[in-house]
Amino acid sequence: MMKQMRTLALPLLLTTAPVAAAPIDLTSPDGTVAVRIDQDSAERLTYAVRYGDVAVLSPSILGLDLDGQRKPLVGGLTVTGTATRTSDSTYRLVAGKVSTARDHFNEVTVSLEEKDAPGRKLDVIIRAYDDGVALRYRLPQQAGLTEMALRQERTRFSFAGDFNCWGLNLGHFRTSHEGEFDPIPAGRIRPSHLYDAPLVCQTAANGPAFAIAEADLKDYAGLYLTRPGDGSLGVESVLSPRPDEPKIAVRRPIPADGAFSPWRIIMLARHPGALNESNLMTTLNPDPAFKDTSWIKPGKASWDWWNGWRAPGAQNDIQANDATVTAFIDQAAAQGLEYMLVDDGWYLNSGGEGSVRPGADLMKVTPGLNLPAMIEHGRNKGVGLWLWMHWELLEPRMEAVLAHYAKMGVKGIKVDFMDRDDQWMVDFYHRLLTVAARNKLMVDLHGAYHPTGLIRTYPHYLTQEGVLGAEYNKWSSRITPTHNVMLAYTRLLLGPMDYTPGGFRHATPSTFDPRFKLPMVQTTRAHGLALYVVYDSPFACVSDSPDAYQGQEGLDFIRTVPTVWDEVRFVAGEVGQYIALARRKGDVWYVGIINNETGRTVDLPLSFLGTGSYQAEIIHDGPAAAAIARSTRTLKAGDALSLTLAGAGGAVMVFKPSQK
Repeated sequence: MMKQMRTLALPLLLTTAPVAAAPIDLTSPDGTVAVRIDQDSAERLTYAVRYGDVAVLSPSILGLDLDGQRKPLVGGLTVTGTATRTSDSTYRLVAGKVSTARDHFNEVTVSLEEKDAPGRKLDVIIRAYDDGVALRYRLPQQAGLTEMALRQERTRFSFAGDFNCWGLNLGHFRTSHEGEFDPIPAGRIRPSHLYDAPLVCQTAANGPAFAIAEADLKDYAGLYLTRPGDGSLGVESVLSPRPDEPKIAVRRPIPADGAFSPWRIIMLARHPGALNESNLMTTLNPDPAFKDTSWIKPGKASWDWWNGWRAPGAQNDIQANDATVTAFIDQAAAQGLEYMLVDDGWYLNSGGEGSVRPGADLMKVTPGLNLPAMIEHGRNKGVGLWLWMHWELLEPRMEAVLAHYAKMGVKGIKVDFMDRDDQWMVDFYHRLLTVAARNKLMVDLHGAYHPTGLIRTYPHYLTQEGVLGAEYNKWSSRITPTHNVMLAYTRLLLGPMDYTPGGFRHATPSTFDPRFKLPMVQTTRAHGLALYVVYDSPFACVSDSPDAYQGQEGLDFIRTVPTVWDEVRFVAGEVGQYIALARRKGDVWYVGIINNETGRTVDLPLSFLGTGSYQAEIIHDGPAAAAIARSTRTLKAGDALSLTLAGAGGAVMVFKPSQK
């Protein structure tokens, strides 16, 4: 049973004023973050953000563009009232990068009304946290406006300088959200660009950083970012259009309590790497609607697809049969893994990957695979089965399919190829996760849009793709060491990512050769091990074939490394160069370091350690890509540790308190 922690550390303070004197100043509880809310000469509501003494956002316009209305709900507005409040509470996550998080903010709600007819009303809610700012719209029910028909938001993030940024320019809306996060000066972002969340920027070489994202996305369209059409510095929101109404992003009734937008987030930290410490993504989502979470069990899984279904004694190149599935179940059991993931090919006429073949049927298992027998074999070995499914086949029969396989004993599902984030597809995610919870099935979503913090509301939603991950080693050279490092400064900020590490066939970037079966990786073994610490995924694949792990160094670390954590700290790094993240489980700290193609020596402060001394086991680069070296040391919080990293290399460290 998940215990909800909602005891207020401070009383809830609520004040209301009939009319606010502009500007309105809002600061975070510790005073680090400051927001100034004002109106410009066109009577448009604006907000500006500072982090400490650094200007992050200059006055940025807010508003909505509603369909069928004479003009956007942006200018000519009167502030009719404000309400402020302070809240301080904590909550638990069943599976995530922390076990407990604090929800501590100061908030102001600004009520607006048009001066001219039709006199539409709009509320803007802004919160200041110590690690960021969140804002959302509320469109109340009102005369002549009972439906939200939204063309676009008019939300801007006007940068206070020509900052260095890193982003994924997708360019279109029908996308799996898989690509590289490239450096770009803010001044080079164009109105033709379409950036995914997060867009990460740094205010100066050694200055604070921020990331723009969204949370609590429900009954709404996904967010993209582009340069404002007037050429001003910064970005503005663009919403994914409805397939049935391309000029409309959102169409929904306005309920009695109003129609709310998702939260627009500006995460803030002293360093780009420290953005990993923020919990705003989950904090801004609601608690789960169900209480019993005892069936949600994170863990690691063997997997048949990435390595090309290659298992000794199995019928290689045949996607799903008893011999192959048995071999991977046995591999999981031998390695102490909790699960085996059966990918595309197990149901009748499957195997089309992105396409749905004629006659494909999720309720019928392909000949040669006795699925109940495989589930029983896994149960006897202590290994649960997950099943891959194409979303187009699942959606029309969702209730029946999930109930059927849950009753059979399947533990989780991997649903793939959604490749959209319009309002309908966003609703599909919520329907799927609701039905999966009712059937006590864990979920991994592929072909998925960027995370929005839903792992709090749906704690069985263990991981998702929406990342250019290790599968691309099968057909490209795009999964470079630099790319791996960049993911830790960008995509990782939003939530778990099913990158699928575990490749044990190591090459150097110069000797790497893409191949679909038995793929290589472009990093050292130590770099590959460190991905299990640096990257967050409560359902983590151990992706290579059983023979790749036979007698190999480092497998012992994969067996024992946790998949959920109590705390995370940024230790050291430089965007695109290297990163060191520390994660705590109980009283044990794990540190993962991944490096780009350039060898370097790094000094790691150990201030994250508690009092007393620790026994540190260090696994680092050996003399060859597939080799590792090990050492042990006694260290404490005041010490610094120097490590030499190979090009494409890395290291992992396990700090256990010394026995008294």
